[in-house]
This record gives sequence, structure tokens and C-alpha cells, in this order.
Amino acid sequence: MTIGARVLKTGLAVAFAMFLSNFFGFDSPVIAAVASIFTIQPSIYRSWQQVLDQVQSNMLGAAVALGAVQLIGSGPIAIGIVCVAVILINIRLKMEGAIGLTLVTVVAVMEAHSQGWPFALERFLMVMTGMGAAFFVNVLLFPPRPKRQFTLQVHEAHRKLSLLLRTAISNEIKEQVYREEKDALHGTLRKLDERFTLFEEERAVRPRKKLERARQLLVSKQMIKALQKGADLLDVVEEHYFSAPGAEEWAGRFDRQIEELTKYHEHILLKSEGKMKPGVQIEPEEEREERFVRQLTDYLEEDPALHKRLIFVASSLFEYGYHLRRLEKLLDQVRERERPQKVSESEL
Repeated sequence: MTIGARVLKTGLAVAFAMFLSNFFGFDSPVIAAVASIFTIQPSIYRSWQQVLDQVQSNMLGAAVALGAVQLIGSGPIAIGIVCVAVILINIRLKMEGAIGLTLVTVVAVMEAHSQGWPFALERFLMVMTGMGAAFFVNVLLFPPRPKRQFTLQVHEAHRKLSLLLRTAISNEIKEQVYREEKDALHGTLRKLDERFTLFEEERAVRPRKKLERARQLLVSKQMIKALQKGADLLDVVEEHYFSAPGAEEWAGRFDRQIEELTKYHEHILLKSEGKMKPGVQIEPEEEREERFVRQLTDYLEEDPALHKRLIFVASSLFEYGYHLRRLEKLLDQVRERERPQKVSESEL
């Protein structure tokens, strides 16, 4: 088990919030510590957005709590009614993510009001201190790097996919191991979608950076698409290939085609990182693929109804290859458009 950056930052944020509470002389550091836990987010953009929502929601919650104390008191039933009202207000304002911490503020302010307004204000300031501590830690210590994390997860997903695809037709892996690896692949793909969302949320300030980032997002989205099509090919092979009559005689040819595509996929990822030599041909040979298509077409024409399961496998295989070629084309287009900018910068 490894300790991730977010786990470590949560601990640091709690410690920093408690330190600030003691520094400012607050009565108890617990509220600040709780506020810091709610504010930690997996990206700088989300952290900033969370702070903005939390500040607005908590100020509104504190105002409602203070007003409610004057009208209905600060008993348990009154606090419960105010909590319900604050939840509805947050939902109405589309600030659902701030509900938890706002309720902490409401309870703290209403519970402390019996000891006077200064004490209630102090409770509100505790919440603000915890939020500030969490934002400081999230931005300045181990700042999130969604692009780098996305790249690492793409390579991890491809590694798992490549292993499964290379052994899918030959059926060499034990069933239990295959299931575990496949579940791990789908888990990585889900994480990759989440990481792409974080990457997509990040904002660029300069116009040139915005354009560059838009291109990166386009390529990244296609990377996920290609991985997903590879995972779909696994599902189709599992469902249709082994049930297709006469599939054994096609095992070698399907296996070679999949082997070429997985190798092609690997080379594309290396190319995206600038690790391939310029001008190297990485796309599979067209003649071999065309020969495979002709042979498969002739075989299917003999008895389409009997061999239709192989049609499903071949269709998924070609779609995987199509999205790989589309990914390489996007990479080439992005490089062509970025090259003039790099040349102009070097001249300056």
C-alpha cells in the first residue's frame, strides 16, 4: 500500500489548520481541522472552485444561523430545522459540494451563540482558517499535475491491455489471472476517465497556452478512445471467437493481427513522448492487412450464417486499428502546428 499525494496533503492540511488555530488562540482546533479535510481537492482548479463555493455557502449559512437564533432559538430542533433549510438553499444555488462544511458552520455558530456573538464569530473564523490552510497546502505543496498523472495511467492501461490482447486468442493465461487482469484494466480505464476530467478542468491563462492545451485534450481523449476500443476487442474475442466454428484455423492470423496492433499502439505512445526517431514507419504493413481482409472475406462468403461470429471479431479488430491510426494522425497534426511556434520562439 502506497501513500498518495492527496492522502499526505490531507494530513498536512489538518496539522497546519490546527497549528494556525493555536497561533490565533482559538478555543478549539477541531473545527478548523474538519474544514481543512472538506477543502482538499485533487486539482488546483477544483480546490479554488471549492474555496469560492465554501466561502459563499459558509457566509450564507452563518448568516442564516445567526438570524435563526434570534427567531427560533438554538435548541436541537431549531438547529435541525436550520440545517434542512441550508441544505435546500445550497441545492437551489447549485453548491451541493459545500453542504457538508456549511452544516458544520451552522451547528458551530448556533451552538456557540449562547456564549455571545464574539464566540460565534470565532467559530466562523475557525472554519475559514481551516479552508485557507487546506488551499495553501494543496497549491504550494505537491501541486497536482494532472497531465503527468494522465500519461502514467495511459501507459499503465496499455500495459495491462497489451498483455491481455497478446494472449487473448492463444488463451494461455489462467482463467483466474485473466479475470483479475481484466478487472484491473477496467479499473484503470475508469481512473483514466476521472483523470481526464481533472485535466480538462485545468485552466490556461495565455492564449497560446489555451490553444496548446486544447490540442493536448483532443489527443488525450483519442488515447482513451483507443484504449477503450482495445478493451472492447477483448470482450468481443471472449464472447464470440471461441464459439465460432472453425476458429482454430484462424487463430494464428488473428493473433498476428492483434500482435501488430498492440505493437503499433505501443509505438504511438512512445511517439507521443518524443521517444521515436523521426521518420520511422510504425504503422502495420498495409499489404499484410489487405491480404488478411481478402482471406477473411472469402472465408466468410462460404457460409455467412455459420461464420458470422468471426465477423464481429474482425469488425472490432479493424475498429481498434482505425482509432489507433486516428490517434497517430492527431499526434502528427499537433506536432506540425506546434513546430512553427517552437521555431519562432527559438529565433527570439
